[in-house]
Amino acid sequence: MKVLLYLSDLLIPFVVLFIVGYGMAAKIPVYDSFIKGAETGLKTVGKLAPVFIGLVAATGVLRASGLLEQIAAMIGKILPDSLFPSAVVPLGIVRLFSSSAASGLLLEIYKQYGTDSLAGLTASLMMCCTETIFYTMSVYFTSVGIKKTRYTLCGALIAAFAGILACAVLARQMI
Repeated sequence: MKVLLYLSDLLIPFVVLFIVGYGMAAKIPVYDSFIKGAETGLKTVGKLAPVFIGLVAATGVLRASGLLEQIAAMIGKILPDSLFPSAVVPLGIVRLFSSSAASGLLLEIYKQYGTDSLAGLTASLMMCCTETIFYTMSVYFTSVGIKKTRYTLCGALIAAFAGILACAVLARQMI
């Protein structure tokens, strides 16, 4: 096990030295290329900052307003907890926007219901097989400049909801 730790400590410096050495051998101005890439990266971050701020604000508003709990209560009336745990509904909604906020909800589910409960297992599986759709779409489409997303959002939401339902079925099989 210690061998892997030593290898991982040496891997990043080796990769950096390899890239610099290869660039120098190919007579590429390595430092100028680095500066140009860093400048492009900063421009991309500048374009993406409003999107990040908007997503963080939207996630905070959803959590603070109590809307997530109301949606969970409505779904809880439609679906019994034995079919789909209503405690996981807020996680499914927040996960579409923010992975870090969803991680906070995941820990709350663990504290309240336990990791081996139906809600805990469903939440664990949901965190593994769903994506932060709105975050991913906004980052990639904003950085590339795509204005018309066509069917991307619809297809991604259908896939996410299918994944959420599959998580509930799989978690029930595991208990």
